[in-house]
Amino acid sequence: MKTPNIEMQDNNNNRQWSRFKYPQSVIRYGILLGILIFLSYSVHYLNIPLERFLGMFGRLGDVLANRYYPPDMDYLNNKDFAGAIIETIQMAYLGALFGLVLAIFLGWFAAYNVSPSRKYVYPLARLFAMGCRSVHEMIWAILFVTILGFGLLPGVLALTMFSIGFAGKLFAEEVESIDMGEVEAIRAMGGTHLQVFVFGVFPQVRVAFTGIAIYTWDVAFRAATVVGFVGAGGMGWYLKRNIMQIETERTAAILLSIVFLVVISEFVSAWARRRVSKAK
Repeated sequence: MKTPNIEMQDNNNNRQWSRFKYPQSVIRYGILLGILIFLSYSVHYLNIPLERFLGMFGRLGDVLANRYYPPDMDYLNNKDFAGAIIETIQMAYLGALFGLVLAIFLGWFAAYNVSPSRKYVYPLARLFAMGCRSVHEMIWAILFVTILGFGLLPGVLALTMFSIGFAGKLFAEEVESIDMGEVEAIRAMGGTHLQVFVFGVFPQVRVAFTGIAIYTWDVAFRAATVVGFVGAGGMGWYLKRNIMQIETERTAAILLSIVFLVVISEFVSAWARRRVSKAK
C-alpha cells in the first residue's frame, strides 16, 4: 500500500506529464516554434545586421549632440509658428468633434443588437468604419490636399475620417455589450429606432462614450501635429520645411514643442478621464 507522500508525488508526476499528452499542447508549442523559425528566417532574409544594433545608441547620441543641440528655441517666438500651434489645436478640435458626432450614429448603425437594419445598414456601417480605420490619417491628408489644395480644411477632414473609424468601432462595441432589457421594453411599447437609441441605449453607454471621446481627441491631437507635413496646415509644415532645409537646431526646437504640447494634452485627457470615472 502506497503512503500518502508517494501517492502525492505520483499525482504530481502524472499532472506534469499530462501537459504534453494533449493535442492543444502540441499545437501551442508548434505555433511558438513556427514563430521563432519565421523570425530567424526574416532576420536572415532581410540581412539585418544585428551587430550594428548594439552600437546604434552611441551613434544616435553623437548625432543629437553635434547636430540637434542646442535647440534654437528663439525660433519658437516666431509669430507665424505661434499661429501654426493655434491652428494645430483648432484642427484637432474640429476634426475630433465632427468625427465623434458622426461616430455616434455610426456606432449605432454598426451595433448588431440595435442596428435599424441588420441586413443592409449593419454591414454598410461596418464596412464604412473599417474603411475609415484602415487608411492612415496621413494618407487621408494627402488625398484631401490633392483634391482641395493646401490649408487647414484637408487636415480637418483627414482627422474627421480618422476619428470616425477610430471611435465608431469602439462605440459599436460598447453598444453591443449593453443590457437589452430596457431596449426590449421600449420596443414592446412601440418605440421607434431613434427612441430606442435615445432612451434605451444612450443612457447605458453615456459614460463610456465620454471616455472614448476624450481618448479620441487625445489621439487626434497627436496626429494633428504631423498631418501638416503633407501640406494640411499646422505645425507639421514648419517641421517639414526645416527638415528639408537641414535646419537641425530649429527642427529640434519644433520637436520639443510638439512633445510639450502632447504632454499637456496627456495631462488634460487624464484629468478629464478621472472626472468621467468619478461621474460613474
